Amino acid sequence: MKRILYIGILLSVFGAWAQNDVLFDRANAAYNKADYNSAIASYLEILEKGQHSAELYFNLGNSYYKLNQIAPSIYYYEKALLLSPNDPEIKNNLSYAQNMTLDAIDTMPEVGLSKFYRGVTGWLSFDQWAYAAVGFMLLFVVLYIAFHFFRYATRKRIAFITSLVCMLISIMAAVFAFVQYNDFIDDRPAIVFDDEITVQSDPNTSGQEVFRLHEGTKVNVLEEYNNYHKIRIADGKTGWVPIESIKLLRDF
Repeated sequence: MKRILYIGILLSVFGAWAQNDVLFDRANAAYNKADYNSAIASYLEILEKGQHSAELYFNLGNSYYKLNQIAPSIYYYEKALLLSPNDPEIKNNLSYAQNMTLDAIDTMPEVGLSKFYRGVTGWLSFDQWAYAAVGFMLLFVVLYIAFHFFRYATRKRIAFITSLVCMLISIMAAVFAFVQYNDFIDDRPAIVFDDEITVQSDPNTSGQEVFRLHEGTKVNVLEEYNNYHKIRIADGKTGWVPIESIKLLRDF
């Protein structure tokens, strides 16, 4: 009975994959015929079935871009970039879409230790740093064991020193992984979807206007209160906006 159940589950999974492949091919065909609304409908149907990928988000971004819909095109390019951060084609198309936005926001420059820290920890993602920490710790264990089994002093010395280096690198990688993970949790990017929003000083209708933003602008969500999000933009300014005015990128 269990075997039949497992077979049924596998068949349903394969069936869902096959159906999504059909939808994806249909969407691509519609895109190639410049029927972008039909392509978007098919791509979104795949998302509703719980499947997502950088390619799927990229194609959605392209479809919305062709329709001159700035906010959703940037939104899906950014989501594609989250899954494939080093893809040059995604970065290139995203830059084209960002050129269509109205807000010109200067980025706060990083200097000194902050710039050095970002440069070093940015080499790898937090999970890659964690894998590196585990790998170098295993090397440390192997070399330390080899140190006890080697007979010649030169080999023992090399194994001992190398094992210490591996241990130090492992500790550094673990620290970087922890720091990167905390940064990842604190970073909650979102895209403005309203044509124009007023960023207020307080999370209520009586708050004073601090500044205004337009569709497609990327913000970072700091906290949530009373159906409002407190946001920060690239130049460091903060304020409150209604929750429905922006869409969080990390919703998967």
